[in-house]
Amino acid sequence: MSDKKTDAKELAKKLFYKPVNAGEELGKKELKKADGFCEGYMDFLQTAKTEREVVEYTVEAAKKAGFVPFESDKNYAPGDKVYYVNREKAVILAVIGKKSLREGVRIAAAHIDSPRLDLKPNPMYEEGEIAYFKTHYYGGIKKYQWPTVPLSLHGVIVKSDGSKVTVNIGEDKDDPKFIITDLLPHLAGEQMKRTPGQLIRGEELNVIIGSRPFKDDAESDRVKLNIMNILFEKYGIVEKDFICAELSLVPAFPVSDIGFDRSLIGGYGHDDRVCAYPELMAALDCEPEYTAVAILADKEEVGSDGNTGLNSSYLKYFIEDLAHMEGLPGRDVLRKSTCLSADVNAAFDPTFPEVTEKRNCAQINKGVVITKYTGARGKSGTSDASAEYMGKIRRLLDKEEIIWQTGELGKVDAGGGGTVAMYIANLDVDVVDLGVPVLSMHAPYEVVSKTDVYMAYRAFLAFFNEK
Repeated sequence: MSDKKTDAKELAKKLFYKPVNAGEELGKKELKKADGFCEGYMDFLQTAKTEREVVEYTVEAAKKAGFVPFESDKNYAPGDKVYYVNREKAVILAVIGKKSLREGVRIAAAHIDSPRLDLKPNPMYEEGEIAYFKTHYYGGIKKYQWPTVPLSLHGVIVKSDGSKVTVNIGEDKDDPKFIITDLLPHLAGEQMKRTPGQLIRGEELNVIIGSRPFKDDAESDRVKLNIMNILFEKYGIVEKDFICAELSLVPAFPVSDIGFDRSLIGGYGHDDRVCAYPELMAALDCEPEYTAVAILADKEEVGSDGNTGLNSSYLKYFIEDLAHMEGLPGRDVLRKSTCLSADVNAAFDPTFPEVTEKRNCAQINKGVVITKYTGARGKSGTSDASAEYMGKIRRLLDKEEIIWQTGELGKVDAGGGGTVAMYIANLDVDVVDLGVPVLSMHAPYEVVSKTDVYMAYRAFLAFFNEK
């Protein structure tokens, strides 16, 4: 009887699929590496809260690693490292490989924009002797989560003379913060009758920016005037300059360890900077056989449209410029290329188990998650990776002993989502999503596992270094 039980146990281990917990699987040395890697990631997450700031961080890191600006009319040799910046809001890094471009390139693509509150073109007003900014939310959010959260202001303002002012207020401990107010429970009876989606309406996401009036009794809107005077003295801007600005309000929470065991990271913008940073580090560290191309793209949270999103042609044009070095059509390089769409998936939340299907959902601490398809309902709006390409990525991860799992984005008919995978697939490239599972995705404060972040780095590095 004992032998039969042992046989069944061994057979089940051989035949059944069961994701492993990285905390159990990794030794102390590897766990220490994961924690050390995440120290750099936490600094990145705290430093780079908008796509422009991520690009600035990336270029600085790339230069230190020996990357130089890409020149489309220049020929590059194996080992050369280049970067290309698209309008200060997206960036591509490339390490030229030993193999001919005729054999394709290895592409990893993450996005560096996150849900936030953008200022309207004419944002400033005064009401009840309080000055406010009007906002228009960017990406999918639960609007009720954003009131009573400390906010910081990031972005650029282009003045009438064409000069540009960079704004970053609210991150330093001595900086002022900004906030959206909410009703006290005692007076919220009518508000609480609203549906959850309307609990806070878009036009109620008004941000307090000041309350002291300019000392001149003859002028109306004296609080607004006082704020504009402060901004004029500090930045030399007038109200009309807001029309030519890109200003965003993001949570001002510090990035922190979560839990007694410090196994998790809490912060704003894990989606998708938790994939962008490991991809960036892998691009800096790789020594590829095939040319490695790392893309950090904009606009994914709003459909990837626009000339800095991957529904445009800048990636295709970049590959065409590379192909030109060998006298090849860009399409010949693309059809031989493969891609990891570096994006997150929703982690199983035991408090809300009803929205996921337990056999096909990602879990915290069980490694990177491969998402064969995203989309919604009947797989609409997605790329569906082929069995052959899934098999190729599986073999690569298993060979490198990288802990991984698979997952869908919720139950069928429960929701869904999208990534950049389909836009790269449309270029005739094999692609699958691979990224980190996230708790509280799209909230002002999201949570990820340190071991999952480290496994993402190892996965992207193995992909770039594929023989």
